Amino acid sequence: MSAAEAILFVSFGGPDKPEDIVPFLEIVTRGRGIPRERLAGVAEHYAHIGGRSPINEITRRQAEALRGVLAEAGDRRPVYLGQRNWHPFLEETLARMRDDGVRRATGFVTAAYRSEASLERYVAAVEAARAKVGAGAPDIEFVGPWFDHPSFIDAIAARVHEKEFPAGAEWVFTAHSIPCAMAKESAYVAELRETASLVAAKLGLKSWRLAYTSRSGDPRSAWLEPDVSRVIADASALGVRDMVLVPIGFVADHVEVLYDLDVEAKAAADAAGVRLHRSETVGDHPSFIAMIADLVRPDAPPAGALAVSSASTRFRDGRTVEKAGEKSSVCYCFPGESDPPCRRPPPPAGRRPQA
Repeated sequence: MSAAEAILFVSFGGPDKPEDIVPFLEIVTRGRGIPRERLAGVAEHYAHIGGRSPINEITRRQAEALRGVLAEAGDRRPVYLGQRNWHPFLEETLARMRDDGVRRATGFVTAAYRSEASLERYVAAVEAARAKVGAGAPDIEFVGPWFDHPSFIDAIAARVHEKEFPAGAEWVFTAHSIPCAMAKESAYVAELRETASLVAAKLGLKSWRLAYTSRSGDPRSAWLEPDVSRVIADASALGVRDMVLVPIGFVADHVEVLYDLDVEAKAAADAAGVRLHRSETVGDHPSFIAMIADLVRPDAPPAGALAVSSASTRFRDGRTVEKAGEKSSVCYCFPGESDPPCRRPPPPAGRRPQA
């Protein structure tokens, strides 16, 4: 990455104020055939978290912190922020980079676990934005996997240590669910399990679980299970009274954390008689920013195909893990269910599930 003249910090984006919510959701779901009443239902989630998402503010803080860390190391390359679904849009940022004379940049996507939804769509969005900008749009070379980077693990553990949690609590690591068909075409679950295992070891946990949140899309399609609400109910039946959620699947607080965990999961916990606790996302924790600085340093080795494809992944110890595959057991089956999610077929052709 020695030829990179700048850093492109790529994020999902979110609504800054109530009147932004529906336009934002329309951008996110464009071309997916999501009924408007479904959008209205999702928009209601934002009413529970202040009528906006803090993700843009957090992302700006992350980018600014990265500028500071790079500058302290003598790296004066500029850091630009571009977003898939809200201002500053990727095409706006790439046009500014072109006007500033940037010809080549290193791209960092704020998604730790790789699947078609969290990697290839970002890569495609950057390429589409480059096409809109036209001649002179900078080339972007993305960093490789970082789900098990030691500084990322340190940041998650540090956020846990910022709070005191009850002794004997059940520990659950949470992440965004994705369609089973998508999970089988990537190493998404393997990456999540590795992060959870490394964090658990650092915290000295003897037992833990991985659960999923934020399921959406076609209700006929199978998504990764178990859902966190089911985990809460099952734990309650076993006598658990305190549960700690560690949201490793997100690097900033937004609706999938502030609503799906702090409102929806908490309601499920209250109904089940379980006291729910949560650690913060990594946000702009210094260890997380140090990790990004390490990934984008000028002498960082190129990631090759791993930078743009989720069909395989590479662990820090050198192991390469291929996609889970059609016959894998990444989709959870519940004993005794007549229609378990792991055996449901994908939705009909032409219907793209929302992720």
